[in-house]
Amino acid sequence: MSKIQIYDTTLRDGTQAEDVHLSTEDKVRIARKLDTLGIDYIEGGWPGSNPTDQRFFQEIQNYALNHSRVVSFGSTHSTKKTPENDPNLDALIKSRTKAITIFGKTWDVHVKDALRTTQERNLEIIYNSVGFLRPRVEELFFDAEHFFDGFKANKEFALACLGRAMEGGADILVLCDTNGGTTPMELCRIIQEVQASLPEARLGIHAHNDSETAVANSLLAVDLGAVQVQGTINGYGERCGNANLCSIIPSLELKMGYTCLPENNLSLLTSTSHFVAEVANIGAFHRQPFVGKSAFAHKGGVHVSAVRKNPRTYEHIVPEEVGNKQRILLSDLAGQSNILFKARQYGFQLDKDDPFVLDLLSKLKDLESQGYEYAVAEASFELLLNRTLGRARKYFTLDSYRVLESKSDKKDQPFSEATVMVRVGGLQEHTAATGKGPVNALDSALRKALEKFYPTLAEMHLVDFKVRVFAINDSGTYSGTASRVRVLIESADHNAQWVTVGVSFNIIEASRQALEDSLNYKLFKDDQAKLTKAIKEAEQV
Repeated sequence: MSKIQIYDTTLRDGTQAEDVHLSTEDKVRIARKLDTLGIDYIEGGWPGSNPTDQRFFQEIQNYALNHSRVVSFGSTHSTKKTPENDPNLDALIKSRTKAITIFGKTWDVHVKDALRTTQERNLEIIYNSVGFLRPRVEELFFDAEHFFDGFKANKEFALACLGRAMEGGADILVLCDTNGGTTPMELCRIIQEVQASLPEARLGIHAHNDSETAVANSLLAVDLGAVQVQGTINGYGERCGNANLCSIIPSLELKMGYTCLPENNLSLLTSTSHFVAEVANIGAFHRQPFVGKSAFAHKGGVHVSAVRKNPRTYEHIVPEEVGNKQRILLSDLAGQSNILFKARQYGFQLDKDDPFVLDLLSKLKDLESQGYEYAVAEASFELLLNRTLGRARKYFTLDSYRVLESKSDKKDQPFSEATVMVRVGGLQEHTAATGKGPVNALDSALRKALEKFYPTLAEMHLVDFKVRVFAINDSGTYSGTASRVRVLIESADHNAQWVTVGVSFNIIEASRQALEDSLNYKLFKDDQAKLTKAIKEAEQV
């Protein structure tokens, strides 16, 4: 199988996305993760443009990368300077990377309006810049900026720019669809004309996603002979983003027969995608192909029935090949197959004719019609499953609660207080607590009442809190401030994370439901852990 060079520009082009901000430390962490994945080239940034990138190239020297080669990025020299006295080229050399990428203008509009120079001078700048760097670096790539737009506007000039870069000694000519507006049909025609004009050139592709074609254009370029693909993890980048390497890499390896990563490393792709999203502090895109949480999720009963018999019926690859996994969801679309699958996940071997299955399915559809969402709140579903089976203890009963909100002065923050009456066994606890907001006050009061009975509740903490408003009621009219709300609470302890759900016209009541489920789930899992430990100890005896 042919090897395709994977060139990651998350640390440079990816940071041009409006919601991506990476510190030097963040960049180092991501670079090391990309090295573990087996990316060939990691573009660290533009050392001549900002202090963060300058520090990155200094700091990365302290780490021994096992596979990846770090690349510094910059432009051809200024129109008013020579290569020898250009600070940008000097910064590239001082970055001490074994590979350098420089970009040059190949669209006559940019030469005239951005550089304000002549086409002849631009060709000279490209040749001189590449020629100056050639003996000073092991690998040298030329990014032909706006190449496809330039080709469509002035084919002869765009090709001349590539020719001069090739004469200067560039190892690979990277064709850039910088504005992201080139269609796959145009791209194929243009690449074929480039190959006819420069048959000895080794080509790369750098596509942007403004027309939602970046991945398709990248795959087509490889099919036509490109040896290097540039892109970013999760498709991060300016405007609509860059070509998404999380889609390109598995497509090339699993569907087109190319080699991109070291053997067996493709299974690291999903964890790498999530790691980069976490470091960038951006929520993962669940519907992202290959690596998204929903990429192999099945909700409809007919789909689930088929997938249980043969996953190929509704999955285009084996999820584990990219480090992902199959998920069966629960909703008002669920059938018996969904229930049976989820029950087996939790250790219950049930038959489709079991009255329990029909009972649980009926409850599930009724609750989801009210707004409950068990596809994401699997902890609440696991409790519902065990309660319906009669296998979950009743750890406590919340007899009543009261939440008070008050504000005495315009300058003061609102004052929140919650009072609860809780029964554990035959004992009743009546406690109160204040908090930063009504939900925090209610949470504090519940914990205050319960922790003397269940000390392990002190281990858990809130991770996330989401509120969804259903502004349109069942009759199709707007409910305004009387709308029903769904609250999702994500909690965690030192072993796991879990999500619970509550629904009501009252946001406090919806929060109470989700909080109560969260506390019950923690206690339920603790009991399961104790039982598992006791069984193991008995087996050892």
